Amino acid sequence: MHFKPLHDRVLVRRLEAEEKTAGGIIIPDTAKEKPMEGEVVAVGPGARDDAGKLVELAVKAGDRILFGKWSGTEVRIEGEDLLIMKESDILGIIETTAELKKAA
Repeated sequence: MHFKPLHDRVLVRRLEAEEKTAGGIIIPDTAKEKPMEGEVVAVGPGARDDAGKLVELAVKAGDRILFGKWSGTEVRIEGEDLLIMKESDILGIIETTAELKKAA
């Protein structure tokens, strides 16, 4: 099955939370918060502006993103837990150091 979001919606896979703190303390599953970082799996074609022109999304499949704690709707597709959210729920794209050096 292939899922394609509609309009300005984005399909996101949550990235796993850290198992340990920086000091080496192991965090039990019951105390972990859901991560607010994810990877974009699929994006819709975009939203329409007031003139009816299609405005493409700023994110694309494969981007690592940061989103709000309560953003999106949890769904299960082919046995995998994913989130569907509007692009406006995304706070930003996380770029690696290599990507930043290439852009400079």
